[in-house]
Amino acid sequence: MSDFNRVLILGTGPTSIQLAVNFKKHTGCYIAIAGRESVRSESFFSALEQNNRQIHASIQNEKHRTMRGDDSLDQIFEGYETILGEWDTIILSVTTDAYIEVIKQINDKVLKKVKCIILVSPTFGSNNLIKNYISNYNSNTEIISFSTYYGDTRWADEKPSNRIITTAVKKKVYLGSSHQASKNMERLYDVFEQLGIVLKMMDTPLEAETRNISLYVHPPLFMNEFSLNAIFGNLNDKKYVYKVYPEGPVTQYLIRDMLSQWKELMMLLEKINIKSINLLKFMTDDNYPVRLESLSRRDIESFVDLKTIHQEYLLYIRYTSLLVDPFSKPDEDGRYFDFSAVPIKKMFINREGKWDIPRMPKEDYYRIKIIQGIAKYLNSDCPVIDKFIQAYESKIQEVVQSHETELLSDAFSIQSFEDDINMICSEIEKSVKAQQKN
Repeated sequence: MSDFNRVLILGTGPTSIQLAVNFKKHTGCYIAIAGRESVRSESFFSALEQNNRQIHASIQNEKHRTMRGDDSLDQIFEGYETILGEWDTIILSVTTDAYIEVIKQINDKVLKKVKCIILVSPTFGSNNLIKNYISNYNSNTEIISFSTYYGDTRWADEKPSNRIITTAVKKKVYLGSSHQASKNMERLYDVFEQLGIVLKMMDTPLEAETRNISLYVHPPLFMNEFSLNAIFGNLNDKKYVYKVYPEGPVTQYLIRDMLSQWKELMMLLEKINIKSINLLKFMTDDNYPVRLESLSRRDIESFVDLKTIHQEYLLYIRYTSLLVDPFSKPDEDGRYFDFSAVPIKKMFINREGKWDIPRMPKEDYYRIKIIQGIAKYLNSDCPVIDKFIQAYESKIQEVVQSHETELLSDAFSIQSFEDDINMICSEIEKSVKAQQKN
């Protein structure tokens, strides 16, 4: 028996509705959504109440029809502190940096009864973080980590409501559990098979969490002078995430930093006995492929064994090969889809009337600070990661000084995330000691 009879989803973003539709349809569970009360969530809860808790998931591409569905929520909770009842499974569908903040608001009696917690889009160490915290209430709770959320989902009407649209779906997602021989993992495999998504089971949750491409590409793409100026500088100056300089940040120096950061991460994984990743293969096979005319199979497979300059060359080819979608159909002028034209989002006024930072790089700041903390704990050098953090923190300090008379969100605070790092490292230490005994 799996633990999907009563499922509670935490978070009021569009992914929560997609998750609810999928779980309701393929497990027949009793399902609820909970979220914090805020200006942002007000329209979400209002739409649910006005539509008798009905939810609607649509698709952009017919090949993703398994994601489509209409259903109704069995319960909603406005405010995490209002959650009542017994729940077999909790699904965390909030940003990674908010995991503990959200869990702390839930009644102790609820946490003591939970059998399984699923992390939809964790970062490296998130499973250990939740495992350490929840052990205070129930040491038998299973914690499952996805490598990443399995689609690209947004509000159908561009504002929080009961309707979402999924525009892209991943072919493969990695999964890891804190429990061996997990029945819940087997059930998830069956559910996702019906959705047309391959779930690859990893030996540990940490290993699954390393299979998120954001860990490897977001810090170099966003935490550099060019991108930071685009995010926090002239609001009329439009730049693009994946374009080469001067339209975007991609230069030989960015590629050099991307490669160096990957090597720092691989050194970290080696210290805790996690399999390394072929970065180029992961980019092309698990994310966005390029034509073999651009990158040969031989180069992709042998990437980790090549000299540094050769590796940099191949990574640069990879990014320039994706300036256009190489598999799109050209228009009448012979032009392919402008695949790299993803605008760098700028700081903005949020619903509370404060200046705020886009999820990229705000969420990446948390991710990379956690990695830096783990690296320091394991005495693993990470000078490039240190450089990215220094660049980001210097820029937000600069913004604070230049906006002294304006309201700024908490995202502009320099943070250590010390508590989270300590909890994660505590679990790593337990794991290392257990391996030494065996």
